[in-house]
Formats: sequence, C-alpha cells, structure tokens
Amino acid sequence: MSSPVHHHQYLYADYIALEQHSPVRHEFWAGEIYAMAGGTPEHAALAAAILRAIGNQLPSGCRTYTSDLRVRMQASDVTTYPDGAVICGKVVPAIDDAIAATNPILLIEVTSPSTEAYDRGAKLEHYRSLSTLQAVVVLSHREARVDLISRNVDGAWTSAVFMAGTSFQIDSLGIVIVVDDLYENIA
Repeated sequence: MSSPVHHHQYLYADYIALEQHSPVRHEFWAGEIYAMAGGTPEHAALAAAILRAIGNQLPSGCRTYTSDLRVRMQASDVTTYPDGAVICGKVVPAIDDAIAATNPILLIEVTSPSTEAYDRGAKLEHYRSLSTLQAVVVLSHREARVDLISRNVDGAWTSAVFMAGTSFQIDSLGIVIVVDDLYENIA
C-alpha cells in the first residue's frame, strides 16, 4: 500500500510574497502554489486579437485587462491570471489581496496543449463562482473555435461553440465578434 503524497500548504500571504519577488507568475489553489507556463507566439496573438476585438466595442465604463491581471475567487480560495478580462466600473480588490480583482464581467482563456483540459474544466468551474461573471470565452489553439460560456438571467450557465465562418455575441456587453477575425494570420 502506498502512502499519500503530502503537499505543503502555503498561506495566502506566502503566495503574495512570492508573486512580489518572482519573475514567473503562479496560481494559488487552496494552499498549493503552481508556476504558470509561458505561451507561444500564436497564444499571445490570439489573446491580443480577442482583447482588441472586445476593446473596440466595449461600452463606456468598461475596460479590458491583459494576463497581468490577477483574479481571486475567494469562495474557492483560488487565484489565477486569465489570458484576458473585462471589468466594468472600478476594480474591486480581494479582501486578502489588494491587487487581485474579484469583479470581472468577462474572462478569456486561450488553450494550449498543456492547459486545455484545465481551462475547460477545473479552472472554468472556479471562474463560475464569481458573482459578477457573466461570460467566459475560450479560444482553441487547435482550430478556429470559440466556446462561449454564459450566465443566463436566471443564473444558469449555457455553452455554445462557434467555428470558422461564424460570429458570436457577448450579450452582457452587447458586442459581436467574428471568429475568422480572431484567427486571421495565426499560424
């Protein structure tokens, strides 16, 4: 019989101290700290394309944020850096982290071979715990495909897939994005 592996349980204050001095970004998962992998040029281009498309249509008072924005899901004790975000109004910081936002209306993830299952699974579930969140956009690294996961007025979540040759609307922001525009010139 094998023994379970014991993981060190870090305090959130340990995580904040690490982030202040580390050139590498980390995620915090209920006492565990994980280094985040770097992205490819295609990953960066897709993130920039979706942020540009959204930013050009945002209503007044809303703003796009890059992957430098730390987002805290206090209910599940998880903190991460999505590939992009939209916040309307002022950033509401976490109680225990003055530079981590808690009020995004939209989060964006670009998948990669090493993060695809995580982006579409556990990470998405944690994102859904944010009361302000209205939608998550997941862009595939494999093909021209966008998954739009949206919260309905009754609070239920729905998911739709949009492929090349289609467009999608983010109702909470009143914007429309053409899938082909996002993947133009992406290798």
